[in-house]
Amino acid sequence: MVDVAFQPNSVAPARSTRKRASLRVALKRKSTAAFLMTLPLILLVGILVVYPAFYSLHLATLNKSMQRFVGFGNFEFLFKRETFWLVVKQSCIFALSAVFFKALIGFVVAHLVHNVPAKGQRKWRGMLLVPWVIPPAMSTLAWLWLFDPSYSAFNYTLAFFGIGPISWLGEPNWARFSVILVNVWFGAPFFMIMYLASLKSVPEQLYEAAAIDGANWWQRIWYVTLPMMRNIIAITTLFSLIVTFANFDITRILTAGGPLDHTHIFATWAFRVGIEGSDLPLGASVSLFMVPILAIAAVFILRDINKRGNEA
Repeated sequence: MVDVAFQPNSVAPARSTRKRASLRVALKRKSTAAFLMTLPLILLVGILVVYPAFYSLHLATLNKSMQRFVGFGNFEFLFKRETFWLVVKQSCIFALSAVFFKALIGFVVAHLVHNVPAKGQRKWRGMLLVPWVIPPAMSTLAWLWLFDPSYSAFNYTLAFFGIGPISWLGEPNWARFSVILVNVWFGAPFFMIMYLASLKSVPEQLYEAAAIDGANWWQRIWYVTLPMMRNIIAITTLFSLIVTFANFDITRILTAGGPLDHTHIFATWAFRVGIEGSDLPLGASVSLFMVPILAIAAVFILRDINKRGNEA
């Protein structure tokens, strides 16, 4: 009787142990298959991203002829040049201004599209994404013609109001404004589509509860919409900040860093120094200076996201 009563109790743990072992093996096989499937992409990222990054670190420690190790000599040389600090200042102004206006315009347009009836949203989304879909070099050439000093469509329009002509790309302040304007025009649709997707995930019950409590339109945005979208806003801002700091084509095509180096940013000045100036180590040093700035921004933004995640 003892043996018969004991058998079922001993078989059940054995079966559960076998099930757990088989499940562990299956998961292990799936993870192995997933790793093998992503291995080509990992190798591609390693070849195109990781290797150039480490090679640029190596280049930054060499002299102009790339035959002698100079350590931090290139960075010390840059710190003594006024043009370098002008580039740092302009890069920060350019990136922060462009990202701010892209986020603001994207947020407003996303709300407008979100309130459009469902049948019309697809059409509006398609039209508003056109600036982001067009290759930047091609669209920037169109903007270059709009800013042309002799045949500028902007100056032609302003002439009807007795304003102008404005040297859009010939004066430092107007040139900075023009570069930021084109970057905002190109990047705002990305913010719009990301915010629109985030808006659709906000439960309508929250807005209804806020309306019942007497919240007006602005209070619903401030206390309901923004808190629900904070993570996507932070991630989108960080991604856009990285892309904007590394932007090259818009500034290169519009102003090539002029007039008098007043629109140079890290990417264009690194090209000027490294490629046109035949000093690859110094150009690599300029481009590497973006890393600590973006690293600090990433740490603050991601830490804020993690903090909110832990509080939730």
